[in-house]
Order: sequence, then C-alpha cells, then structure tokens
Amino acid sequence: MAATIDPNIEKACEEFRRKYHAVRAEIAKVIVGHEEIVDGVLTCLFVGGHALLEGVPGLGKTYLIRTLSQALSLRFNRIQFTPDLMPADIIGTNIIMEDQASGRREFRFQKGPLFAQMILADEINRATPKTQSALLEAMQEHTVTVAGTRYALEEPFFVMATQNPIEQEGTYPLPEAQLDRFFFKLIVRYSNREELKTILDRTTTGYQADVRPVMNKEEIIGSQRLVQRVVVAPHVQDYIIRLAMATHPEGEFATEATNKYVRWGSSPRGAQAITLASKVQALLDGRFNVSFSDVRKIFPPAMRHRILLNFEGEAEGISTDEVLADIMERTPTLAETAA
Repeated sequence: MAATIDPNIEKACEEFRRKYHAVRAEIAKVIVGHEEIVDGVLTCLFVGGHALLEGVPGLGKTYLIRTLSQALSLRFNRIQFTPDLMPADIIGTNIIMEDQASGRREFRFQKGPLFAQMILADEINRATPKTQSALLEAMQEHTVTVAGTRYALEEPFFVMATQNPIEQEGTYPLPEAQLDRFFFKLIVRYSNREELKTILDRTTTGYQADVRPVMNKEEIIGSQRLVQRVVVAPHVQDYIIRLAMATHPEGEFATEATNKYVRWGSSPRGAQAITLASKVQALLDGRFNVSFSDVRKIFPPAMRHRILLNFEGEAEGISTDEVLADIMERTPTLAETAA
C-alpha cells in the first residue's frame, strides 16, 4: 500500500511553490533572463547557503540581490571589496563613546555593514585573504567576534559574492578551502539578442519596476525547515554519494577523466549541497521525495568549485564542467550489485 503524505505537509509544499514563484515574478520585473542564476540564488537562500557568482561586470548581479531583498523584506547591504578593505571595515569595531549626562567614557561596538540579512560581497577576490576570511567566518558561523565578544547576525543571513573572471592582476583568488564554503558557484553569461532588447527597453525609456514584498523572514526560515524534511530514498542517496566519490582521483568510483585531470575532489560538503539542493527541486516539482533528475540538474553548480584540476587538465584547457558532465554520463543511477 502506497504511503500517504500528511495533508499539512502537502499544504506547506504547495505554499512553498506559490511563494517561490511569486518571488521569481518580482525579480523578473527587474532582471531579464538569467533564469538559471535566479533559481540558483533562490535555492541557496532556501537551504541556508551562500552563492558565488562569476561573470564580467554589468550583467545585473547587483540588481539581482537588491531586488531579491525587496521581494523578501530583508535588510540589504552592498560591500565593495578592495585591496585596502580591512576586516573591521565590514565587521565593525569598538569605539570610545562619552555619556553626555555623566561624562563617563566607555567602549561601544559600532556594527559594520555585515550586520544585514542580505549581503552583496562585490568582487570578493579583490580583498586581502584576511578580509576574505572575516566574511567567510561570518558565513559559516552566522556570528562575528570582536575583542572576545561574539555578536550574532540576524537570520536569515545570506551572502552573494561576486568575482570578476577578467582583470586578475591585483586580485587574491579564494583558496579552495574557502570556495568550498559556498553552496553554489553560478556562472553569469551574456544576455541573448531578445533579452538585450528588453533590457534596453526597460533601462532607456523611464521604466520603473514596482517590486512588492511577497515573503518575510519568518516564512523564509519556515521554508528552510520544510526543505530539510524532504525525503531522500536510500538508492537516491547512494547515487549522490557515488557522484561525490567519483570526483576523487584514484577512488573507488573515479572516472577516467577524474583520474586524468583532477588533482583534488569534493569534500563531504559537496554531497551535502547536492542533497539539500535536490530537495528544493523536488518541492518545486510537486514532490516530497528526491529523484535522480533532481540530483543531475543541480550537480554542476554544487560541485564546479569543489574540484581542483591538475596541471594536465589546465594545460589541455579542460573545464571543471566538462569533468562533471563526464562523471554524470559514466555514473549509473543504480549501483551495480554483486551476482
């Protein structure tokens, strides 16, 4: 006899889908095209992760997160990362304040721009490793520590960092261990002919988008909890595990491309990201259980920043996405069983 879904869960799933598409509709008032990027950013938000976007300047990355903050009624701050930006510039610092009545002086914590709910870390690879680490610590712990005192960041806390693939001189690329802390890495590509026409029509004719708030922080946190409850069957979980292990050179499930071109494979965070993102895909498809197609759809953005190519891979111009495509092609959905 088939298992039945709790009517309350079914109602919550339907509400999640309705709210998700309402947010997308508000974003579409400002952002033209880039549906894959919008879905990727929303997926990161609804699993409590953070997004790294790579693309040339002027493709709408800033507009995207600003519009998202408006549609979600969340406080937004943009931080422009530069080589002279210090950790205290983003976290905050203790300053001496004088009480007007008593004349007493005391240290008070002055919060930095990191104390918002949605942060755009623009061109994160232009800041020094020390400042990058300050941001990444906040992303991981959702707290900052100043002079031995810990300050909690308001939930939900979401960071969208961008990096420019050109003009690499004077930049500090994120180490692989820090890249691993981003849930997705999304590649922002150029707009096509029709999209560019729409962009021009909207930006050169006085068009004003009316972005309405359609979700609040309580609903976002509730959605994050709902995602956690989506079911992953053992055979689907095993497929996720084998895909992650297929990125490990000389490992049990490594493909020929992995052994030839990969230096380091994914950490367990990769499998965690695949699992959570697949749950979001299942909910959007009206299911409370993850399918193989959900896993395959989100495999590239969840893993492309979690594998490191070796010298041969770089010399031959192989991309991580090509390696991941080969892994998906050669990894069967169902594991082979012994005869």
